[in-house]
Amino acid sequence: MILEQRGFTVNDQIEKIIDSKVNAIGFFSGAGGLDIGSQLAGAKVISSLDFDVDSVKTMNANKYFNHAVHYHKDIQAVTAEDYKELLKANNPEKLILIGGPPCQPFSKGGYWVTHDRRKANDDPRNMIGNYLRVISDLRPDGFLLENVESILHPTNKIAVENLKNSIDQLGYDFQIVKSNALDYGVPQKRKRVFFLASRKKFIGEPIKTHGSSDEIKLNPSLLPYENVGNWIEKYNIEKFFENEELTTGKTYSQELMAVPPGKNYIALTSRHNYPDPKFTAGTRFWNFLLKLDPKLPSWTISAQPGPWVGPFHWSGRRLRVPEIAALQTFPEDYIFVGNRRSIQKQIGNAVPSLLGKSMVEHLISNIS
Repeated sequence: MILEQRGFTVNDQIEKIIDSKVNAIGFFSGAGGLDIGSQLAGAKVISSLDFDVDSVKTMNANKYFNHAVHYHKDIQAVTAEDYKELLKANNPEKLILIGGPPCQPFSKGGYWVTHDRRKANDDPRNMIGNYLRVISDLRPDGFLLENVESILHPTNKIAVENLKNSIDQLGYDFQIVKSNALDYGVPQKRKRVFFLASRKKFIGEPIKTHGSSDEIKLNPSLLPYENVGNWIEKYNIEKFFENEELTTGKTYSQELMAVPPGKNYIALTSRHNYPDPKFTAGTRFWNFLLKLDPKLPSWTISAQPGPWVGPFHWSGRRLRVPEIAALQTFPEDYIFVGNRRSIQKQIGNAVPSLLGKSMVEHLISNIS
């Protein structure tokens, strides 16, 4: 297989967005995946906000955001007054707000709670209400709200209806976009939901750039889905070695080495006719000993993976920081601040930059 290197840089591209007439204010910015996407789409980020100190340091460490003010704050303590001077100094022709409020209230992990007991709308971790409050105060031309796919699960019906009603009462037209990062050039299966809102009537939908072989037959303008090899093979050299990647001599190191690329622990069970079964199919999580295939996209990158939770590199080691960053389409020259655990969390919680770019491009086209 011939690999084609993929990737891009941003810290040397600041002049491309510095004079943008569309400005963005970021909330729940984390390491800046959505903020990067915003600037790639042509909207200059003039401010970011996050409660995690390492994430704020990450944003400050990158020249791509030197023109922005980065707040280490809880959104509950933020008011429109905090942005008065900033908006006056930048004087944007158009303003958008972007953010992905914490998704714990809508995660699949909460499905075991009965419908009567599950009150996502009242969950103290649900920051959507505070995001809407700031939107109401700042009155932007449009905004983006990102969340996990399971926000649309029936058990969240009341919370989602309240969100829809609130957006409507604020005077915005909106679209709900169910997305898979694969469709927008990200080498990773990652489903997310975007609420895109504008003061104008929405026209069209975000433009997908990639598709399956069957989709390409119907729409030849689409490109094939990205594979992980093209994005991370460049980091498979000694220069990028990390102590954290080592699995040799540990509990399941031999079993991990025996799993073929693109497979998980089930490859070592009688279901797959493994000669000396190590496990029983259906007794482990699906991502246990899960390995990447360089010819295929990745599975979802986790913010806090367990010790034997994949995806692992196809060679039988844990992924390196630049590899997990690349699978989230962070720029090659992007700087992360914090220890290994903190950086994994920052990257795993992020919106893939190229997915964010496509969503913000669509939003901008509908506020102009």
